[in-house]
Amino acid sequence: MELWGWILLVGACILTTVVGIVIGIVIRKSIGERKIGSAENEAKRIRDDAAKEAESMKKEALISAKEDILRQRNEAEKELKERRTEITRTERRISQKEENLDKKAEGLERKNEQLDKKLKENDAVREQINALLKKEEEVLEKIAGISADEAKEELITRVESEVKNELAQRLADLEAKFKEEADTKAKNIISLAIQRCAADHVAETTISVVSLPNEDMKGRIIGREGRNIQMIEKLTGIELIIDDTPEAITLSGFDPVRREVARITLEKLISDGRIHPSRIEETVEKATKEVETTIKQAGERATFDVGIHGINPELVKMLGRLRFRTSYGQNVLKHSIEVALIAGMIADELGVDSTLAKRAGLLHDIGKAQTHEMEGSHIELGVNLAKRYKENRDVIHAIEAHHGDVEAKTITAVIVQAADAISAARPGARREDLENYIKRLEKIEEIAKGFSGVEKAFAVQAGREIRVMVKPEEVNDAGMTVIAREMAAKIQEEVNYPGQIKINVIRESRAIDYAK
Repeated sequence: MELWGWILLVGACILTTVVGIVIGIVIRKSIGERKIGSAENEAKRIRDDAAKEAESMKKEALISAKEDILRQRNEAEKELKERRTEITRTERRISQKEENLDKKAEGLERKNEQLDKKLKENDAVREQINALLKKEEEVLEKIAGISADEAKEELITRVESEVKNELAQRLADLEAKFKEEADTKAKNIISLAIQRCAADHVAETTISVVSLPNEDMKGRIIGREGRNIQMIEKLTGIELIIDDTPEAITLSGFDPVRREVARITLEKLISDGRIHPSRIEETVEKATKEVETTIKQAGERATFDVGIHGINPELVKMLGRLRFRTSYGQNVLKHSIEVALIAGMIADELGVDSTLAKRAGLLHDIGKAQTHEMEGSHIELGVNLAKRYKENRDVIHAIEAHHGDVEAKTITAVIVQAADAISAARPGARREDLENYIKRLEKIEEIAKGFSGVEKAFAVQAGREIRVMVKPEEVNDAGMTVIAREMAAKIQEEVNYPGQIKINVIRESRAIDYAK
């Protein structure tokens, strides 16, 4: 009984559970159907609202588009109206201009007719004048006895002569005026520069004789079988001349630096007393170093004296080598220092860069430091050295132009030319042999006598002035200026000379009579 009870209880529970599940499913389905219906209604409402809103926006857009179209149409009509007004106004102006042009054209036609009429009248008058002139020319030719062409030639010749004389006179007047002003200023500047630079300009000679304490020293210098003198000559490149000159040995060689090394070597050997090949070799080496030191110090001293800095050390050494070079007996280093100082003073007076002028003046003869083994003039060698060591372009041009080989294109080059001439022209600064001196004077006189109208020519004042006597019947006062100018140009072109040469042309007329 109890078992059946339990079975019934379990069955009842299962039945209850099944019924509950069915009821739940039915209830959930009913709720879902209600929600679906509500969602469909909501969606329908939203669609209706959206359709209404879209219709409203469509109407508003149509209204706005119509308003824009209307506004643009009004603006276009207004602009079209303005353009039509402007076109009308332009057409009116063009019409007025056409009327004015027509009037002007009519006026021009009338003027052309008048001009044609006057031209015809002028042609008729010209024909009458030509006929009268022809008759007058015939009458004048009969009276004068020459033709019109001959008269023209004579007139042209006379006018040319008068014009030439007048131009020569004006040239002489202008030259005298400018020369007076330029001479005054140049004399002031140059005299001031020369007075301020009172350098020692006495000509120097290179020492080539070594004094000996006694005659026995000659034999010791020659050595056994001449080995000592051969060693000295081999190491220095200088020839030792031992002759009958008492207590002296002459050094002969083209290189002054080597000659200086040989001189110092001999003096050291004589002072030491030990003269043999090994000692000679050691002494030559010491003397070479001593000369190199002297060269370097001389170059540095020159730059210090002039006040120029920043020069390449190799150029400074080249400057020092100029201490052992001479030109016409003038020491080249002293000459370069003097040129630099004078150039700086002239530049200061002219108001230009004095530092650049001094630098160019100091380096203008740097090419003379090269040996004879280098080919080319000292100007070419100097330009190449300056370019190699990156010198200033104005300095290079001044080196190139200081002897007039090229035209001076800068004020610095002109100043260096003047300073170089001043230094070389100082009395006693340079010397030249008698033969060259006489040839130069003869050449100057020959050039002067080669000009037409010159009667005599004399070179005076050691060739620094040429006095020219002209024939008064062939050369007038105005022509003297032309002769002097042409003569100076020819002498400058054909003759090499230090300083400058004054051309003094003299024309003298004399009238002689006797009282009896």
